Amino acid sequence: MKIEAFPNRNNYDLVCFSHLRWDFVYQRPQHLLSRFAKDRRVFVVEEPVFHDSDSRLEVSRRDDQLYVVVPHLRHGTEDVDSVMRQLLDRFLTENNVDNFVSWYYTPMMTAWSDHLEPQAVVFDCMDELSAFKNAPAELLAREAALFEMADVVFTGGPSLYESKRTQHHSVYCFPSSIDVKHFAKALEATDEPEDQGSIPSPRVGFFGVIDERSDIELLGRLAEMRPDLHFVMIGPVVKINEEDLPRYENIHYLGAKDYKELPEYIAGWDVAMMPFAMNESTKFISPTKTPEYLAAGRPVVSTPITDVVKPYGEAGLVFIADSPEAFSEAIDSALQQDLSELRQRASAFLEDMSWDKTYASMADIIDELVSENSPKASAVHV
Repeated sequence: MKIEAFPNRNNYDLVCFSHLRWDFVYQRPQHLLSRFAKDRRVFVVEEPVFHDSDSRLEVSRRDDQLYVVVPHLRHGTEDVDSVMRQLLDRFLTENNVDNFVSWYYTPMMTAWSDHLEPQAVVFDCMDELSAFKNAPAELLAREAALFEMADVVFTGGPSLYESKRTQHHSVYCFPSSIDVKHFAKALEATDEPEDQGSIPSPRVGFFGVIDERSDIELLGRLAEMRPDLHFVMIGPVVKINEEDLPRYENIHYLGAKDYKELPEYIAGWDVAMMPFAMNESTKFISPTKTPEYLAAGRPVVSTPITDVVKPYGEAGLVFIADSPEAFSEAIDSALQQDLSELRQRASAFLEDMSWDKTYASMADIIDELVSENSPKASAVHV
């Protein structure tokens, strides 16, 4: 497809290298990059998929000026990095991507792109990927290389910031934020989704990816302990075997839902939960769903994730529980919570949090870097 260039703010495109599929789960990358795409072309380069035809890049347009670039490589391709370099170079040349910023969500893609000459390099470090299940052995080495390349590093939460701030000269903490208006729709929703409507109350709900970060043993124990409660699990199951999920009559797996549908589901819950496992993969996570649950007006119960305990637990906005028994008791406390009072405090707490503000702050930092790195600025400093 022909990708037209438009006049844009500070005259640069943004090329993002992401291990997260754009159409999988709507989260931090989608919130931020869709906002950047209102001012410039944004190209989201995903990981390859393999097939039996010739290698190529498949490009599809989303909102505004955002394009998703999916590499299709032939089965048996031996030197993936070399092929990707060639495909990427050709794509950038054909579409006149001359002035651009490189934005990384994964260090693994530096092998395709470390030869490029962007105006600035951004590493939006939203997770400690090396702690995730099936993480590549070379990930830490490539992350170190990315820290060398990057002009600026953003982190997805305070605990990750503390871990990364000594590894680079310019690290900023940008915790995942909230689209309050979207999730506040749950406060007025009246239509019950068909697949949730027949589930009895009280309902305790979760949405998100169900993977090695999920404490499925805790979920099973809760279902066994509390047959009076019904647990609604919304989201795709990845990296763990579905056969290992606890199966009880009061656990309901509804599968993945579109981001737009989430407020309607949350509206039907009595309590929202975050049953995260306490392990290496959750040590630095900063769940976006915490403020989303609160904006939807739900009481929240969570395991003691660092970035949930502080600030949400300390502010009395989230019940923290470190065992099945404590989680069960916290659910009872949440069911008795004064929702009007909770919603007032949550609204005040979330008032200064928005993806628009996070985007604007990030864009200002990048604009300054681009200005400093421009040929004209370099000439002035000579």
